[in-house]
Amino acid sequence: MLPNTGKLAGCTVFVTGASRGIGKAIALKAAKDGANIVIAAKTAQAHPKLPGTIYTAAEEIEAVGGKALPCIVDVRDEQQITDAVEKAVEKFGGIDILVNNASAISLTNTLETPTKRVDLMMNVNTRGTYLTSKACIPYLKKSKIAHILNLSPPLNLNPVWFKQHCAYTIAKYGMSMCVLGMAEEFKGEIAVNALWPKTAIHTAAMDMLGGSGVESQCRKVDIIADAAYSIFKKPKSFTGNFIIDENILKEEGIKNFDIYAVKPGHPLIPDFFLDEQPDIITKKVEALETRSREVAEAGVEPLDSGATLQLKEERPKPQTKPCSGAVEETFRIVKDSLSDDVVKATQAIYLFELSGEDGGTWFLDLKSKGGNVGYGEPSDQADVVMSMSTDDFVKMFSGKLKPTMAFMSGKLKIKGNMALAIKLEKLMNQMNARL
Repeated sequence: MLPNTGKLAGCTVFVTGASRGIGKAIALKAAKDGANIVIAAKTAQAHPKLPGTIYTAAEEIEAVGGKALPCIVDVRDEQQITDAVEKAVEKFGGIDILVNNASAISLTNTLETPTKRVDLMMNVNTRGTYLTSKACIPYLKKSKIAHILNLSPPLNLNPVWFKQHCAYTIAKYGMSMCVLGMAEEFKGEIAVNALWPKTAIHTAAMDMLGGSGVESQCRKVDIIADAAYSIFKKPKSFTGNFIIDENILKEEGIKNFDIYAVKPGHPLIPDFFLDEQPDIITKKVEALETRSREVAEAGVEPLDSGATLQLKEERPKPQTKPCSGAVEETFRIVKDSLSDDVVKATQAIYLFELSGEDGGTWFLDLKSKGGNVGYGEPSDQADVVMSMSTDDFVKMFSGKLKPTMAFMSGKLKIKGNMALAIKLEKLMNQMNARL
């Protein structure tokens, strides 16, 4: 871990979305130096499933040596931003660092993204970042430290990052474009940079919705906190950078990154918008899709509310005779692996629409006692419909094609309950050794 130096003692750090997760971790790291922390977030009352409010975060910050100012702030509301900034200046005398961490996500394609969800992402991510920065800049210009740090990715124009979730990418890249523009606009006065994790980060939302074991594929929030702290130590001339957490910590001399892993030695999930080793991206898309559709129903902020996708009413009619070959053999192995425990743990019906040689419509019933597979339509409505070629289907179940890359490249189309789609991946992993 990166040691604290005391450099931020007495500095005022304004952090959006700081009631839990990454925002709180950055706040706590600065607080250990004796910094003043403005906790600008929406959660004022305890959530039944997710820990953390602006007030509990304040208690933690003060317990490690910082001073805290909890403020109820929805970054879509300019007046709430302005009020919080004024309170911060009144209490602490100014603002030295701004962390734009609040963000909204919905990993849905163009036709499946309601306008209200588009507006939410644009207003929280791009507009919220812009307005919070605008409100803080007059005070940042007076600071000797003067940093703005946006939790946003490098501006990667690879179409794969736009294809499946165009609105989200635009909104997130809006945060990064604020870095590009403001770094140049305020060069010499304020350092403006972006920070993005190389891997998935374990947060309360990921823990609740990612399913059993997802945390073992993540790093702790500590790595982002350490990376942010490293940036804050740099001079104002360090500006306009799109920083990956692991890279800057390597420059700090960190060599053993297992200290940041939830489960050291376990393979990690690469994060979005990075082209490094795209073939080993595993569950990040599915986990975040679950968050974007379901987390907000439980009140996790600032993600949008929404239900699972609805299935299309019309489906291609199944062929009249069963197929043979690799697809049939794959389903035979799947059937042999079924058990009451698997059914109990899954409780879903999957429909596979396969194109190409040996294609057709197949189903996997993990609701009925003992489970069942078959050719054609299931007796009950499917919860998830997956469309792909027969070759890709066999590769996916045998572990040669990662479901996430298949989905993101357009080889795999998924309709229905994405959370249940994630559960199927666990069964696929069990098949890999046998296929």
